[in-house]
Amino acid sequence: MGTASNSAKAVLRGLAAARPWQEDLYRDIHSHPELSHHEERTAKLASDRLRESGYDVHEGIGGTGVVGILRNGDGPTVLMRADMDALPVRETTGLPYASTVRGTDASGQDVPVMHACGHDVHVTCLLGAAALLGEARQSWQGTAVALFQPAEEVGDGARGMVDDGLADVLPRIDVALAQHVLPAPAGRVGTHRGPVLSAADSMRITVYGRGAHGSMPQAAVDPVVLAAMIVIRLQTIVAREVAPTETAVLTVGSVHAGSKSNVIDDHAVLELNLRTYDQSVRRSVLDAIRRIVVAECQGSDSPREPEFHLYDNFPLTVNDDAVTDRVHAAFVDHFGERVATMPAQSASEDFSDIPTALGVPYTYWGIGGIDEQQYRSAAEAGRVSQDIPVNHSPTFAPVIQPTLDTGTEALVVAALAWLGR
Repeated sequence: MGTASNSAKAVLRGLAAARPWQEDLYRDIHSHPELSHHEERTAKLASDRLRESGYDVHEGIGGTGVVGILRNGDGPTVLMRADMDALPVRETTGLPYASTVRGTDASGQDVPVMHACGHDVHVTCLLGAAALLGEARQSWQGTAVALFQPAEEVGDGARGMVDDGLADVLPRIDVALAQHVLPAPAGRVGTHRGPVLSAADSMRITVYGRGAHGSMPQAAVDPVVLAAMIVIRLQTIVAREVAPTETAVLTVGSVHAGSKSNVIDDHAVLELNLRTYDQSVRRSVLDAIRRIVVAECQGSDSPREPEFHLYDNFPLTVNDDAVTDRVHAAFVDHFGERVATMPAQSASEDFSDIPTALGVPYTYWGIGGIDEQQYRSAAEAGRVSQDIPVNHSPTFAPVIQPTLDTGTEALVVAALAWLGR
C-alpha cells in the first residue's frame, strides 16, 4: 500500500490549486440543476473540463452520458462514475447560490428543480480527481476512465448508457468505483462490504370493479373496498412471509379511486414501492404481491383481471469484498480515523448496472456532507432525524468544504490503489 499511498500524495499536491475552480464549478452546477435525461449543460461542463485535462472524450452516450479516457501507459483500467441529474424539488436552503430553476418533467408538468441529492458534489469531485490525475501522470500508470451518467434518479440512466454501446468506447475495465454524499459529518468516509444499497421496484396496480350509484351498492363491485383489502393484506407479506433475518420494506404510497362521494367507480389504482437486499427475497415478495392482488380480486368477484405495471427498477448494489477491502485500506492509510464502516442504506442506485454489464467488480462508498459541529450538536441532543436534512430534502445542501476536498481525495486515493506506481 505504500507505493499507492506515495502516488496519492503526489497527485493530491495539486488539490489546493484545484480547490478554487472546483468550488466555483460546484456553485454553478448547484445553481443550474437539470432533470433526468436533460443534463445537457452539465454534460458539456464535464466534457469541456475533461478535454482540458487531456482526456479522450465521448459524448451523448445514453442521451447525455459522457466518458473521458486518459491512457497513461501499461497497467490496470479504473472506471470512476458520477451521476449528473437533479430532482423536481423546490429549494429552500436560502443559500446565495440556491436554485430557482424550473423544468418540465416526464409527464409534461412544469416543476421546480434542485440538486437535492448531491449529484452536483459527485460531478465536481470526479472532475477534480480527473484533473489531478491528468496533471500528475508521472505518479501513476494505467488508464483512468471518468464516466458521467444521466438519469440516476429515475433508475434507467446506467442501463441507457449500456444499451447505447458504452462497452464499445471503453477499454477493458478492471474495477469500477462510485461514491455518494450522505447526511453524515463532512470529512468522513464510509465503506461497506456486500449488499450496501437496496434493490427498489415501484409497481402500479389497477383493479377493476363495477360502477354504480352510492345508494345501490348491491349493483356494484366496489373497487375502493377491494383496494382497501389489498392494502391491509399486503402488510402481511413482510410480517409473515419474509424471514426475520431478511430485510424488506413494502410501502403503498398512493391509492386512487372515484371522483364523487355518492358514485362507486369502476376501478382503483394503487402504487407501491418495494425495497429488498436479496434477489430471492425480491422475487418472492413480488410473487406474493401478485398472488394477493389476484386472490382479493377473485374474492370480490372483480369483472376483470388486475393489471400490473412494474417501473422505476433499481438493481441491488453489492460491493465486492476484495475491492472494498483494498479501497478501505487505502482510505485508512490516507484519511486515518475519518474512515468508518458505512451501514447498509435503504436508498437505491443504478450504478451497478454498468459494472454488472461489463462483468467487473466494484465498490460504492459514502462521504459526509453535513457541517461537523451541526451534526455533533444534533447527535448530542438526540435530534439527528429532526435537525439534519437528508437527501431529497428541499433543505439538503452539503457544506462546500471539506466535502469537495474529501470526495476528490477519496476518488484519487481509491483509483491509485490500482494505478499507483
